[in-house]
Amino acid sequence: MAEEINDSPITLEVDGTMVDPQLGSLRMSQDGQFMIPYGMLPDALSCAALLYDGNRLVMERGNTHAEMTVGSPELLLGEESQTIAAPPEWENGILYVPLEAVTEVFSYEENWDAENRKMELTGSEDPATFLPESYDYRKAGRAPAVKNQGSLGTCWAFASVMALESRVRPEWNVSFSEDHMSLRNSFHFSQNAGGEYTMSMAYLLAWQGPVLEEEDPYGDGYSPDGLSPACHVQEIQVLPEKDYEAVKRAVYLYGGVQSSLYTAMVSDRDDTHYYRKETGAYWYNGDEKPNHDVVIIGWDDHYSRDNFNQPPEGDGAFICANSWGGEFGDDGYFYVSYYDTNIGIHNILYSGIESADNYDHIYQADLCGWVGQLGYGKESAFFANIYTAEEKEELEAVGFYATGENTSYQVYTVTDAEGSSQFGRRRKVASGEVANAGYYTVLLDKTVTLEAGERFAVIVEITTPGAIHPVAIEYSSPDKGLTVDLSDGEGYISYRGSSWERVETEQNCNVCLKAYTRNVDS
Repeated sequence: MAEEINDSPITLEVDGTMVDPQLGSLRMSQDGQFMIPYGMLPDALSCAALLYDGNRLVMERGNTHAEMTVGSPELLLGEESQTIAAPPEWENGILYVPLEAVTEVFSYEENWDAENRKMELTGSEDPATFLPESYDYRKAGRAPAVKNQGSLGTCWAFASVMALESRVRPEWNVSFSEDHMSLRNSFHFSQNAGGEYTMSMAYLLAWQGPVLEEEDPYGDGYSPDGLSPACHVQEIQVLPEKDYEAVKRAVYLYGGVQSSLYTAMVSDRDDTHYYRKETGAYWYNGDEKPNHDVVIIGWDDHYSRDNFNQPPEGDGAFICANSWGGEFGDDGYFYVSYYDTNIGIHNILYSGIESADNYDHIYQADLCGWVGQLGYGKESAFFANIYTAEEKEELEAVGFYATGENTSYQVYTVTDAEGSSQFGRRRKVASGEVANAGYYTVLLDKTVTLEAGERFAVIVEITTPGAIHPVAIEYSSPDKGLTVDLSDGEGYISYRGSSWERVETEQNCNVCLKAYTRNVDS
């Protein structure tokens, strides 16, 4: 029976909403128990799912805390031990946990729709209300190690790396290289020139990194050639401005959120009346724009306003990791008031991290990433890139930016694409919608076979409500001191998908649209 059930994907619906099939599929164990990949739990059931030492799984939501161990029939719910029908088990590199045990912990009812191969879960309470009043990565074993940027303008790289590290903890306690990110990106700025999260996004999404810290230590001004990324970043979300619930949810379920604040301090030795050293509490209420990046790793809704030099309007603060070493704040961590002018305006979540062997090829022409936007004064537009397959390959996914919230998309491909004149025979291969701005990798409904040397097109029709330029582009910007290479791309843009213009020659830019393939074994 299990073989028959597992022959095709099993979808999951929770409280009437279909869980994105790209997150994975349920399977049935040999003893007839439905199993769910533990990586699906945060998105499907709004619970934190943390894997310690490769075998101990902790699930948390609100005041509920449950633990399971790989190969063990015991479930620990709070301090109460229970026996479960099937233990968690590894299968093809994926950890599956018994769905029945999970649904009992979080009070869901199951209904198996055999005809449609769909598992339906219904719950009595809204999981959005299950965020605790306080949460701290340091207590959960998820906090990134505090580092020191020294006198260089690299806070942006340190914040990006710490947020990235927190995303994979506690399953992978790794240290990535800030040196490589700040020296080996495509912007070619000095480490004293400063930077911002869009540079981190471009570097990571181009698979230029991250590399391990031990391969490229910080502070010597040298970055060796030939280093390979330790993992591939496939999704980065830009959370809504000042949406503290979204920030908390991201921290709780996924990883640290990179954000920004304004400070006149540049190291742990400096002082300002906005910062109280005794409590490690910071609150800025002026009009200056942000100039320093940190990582939000927790919060405390009841953190007293009296802990600040000048009490803000109310209680509450984010717990942040800084890059000024362990002498600053509380061993490098500090509190930023909810009422701070800038915290929570820019919120970056490195939400999709995969192994470095997930694809064999990345095709791209936007090494500097999302520099600007293009469009026709409307919320919809088409954009495309033509690439040439290096070997016999299967096109499995495409990646692009959503430049605003609630963006919907249709993805098409064209094989044997000599130019835009063939775009009329495009074939739809994927569609969907994303809630937040950011970069997303979209799996195709069915892979497309490419022959070595074959030119192929990937095309996206995108709609971003309220936008007038919905397409992310890369272009040279003298104001930013940025020069990009337009010779590596063959991109197109269209209003309705019928008449196309070449962006490199007509708009002096590249469109941000990547393609991911795997080699076909001969």
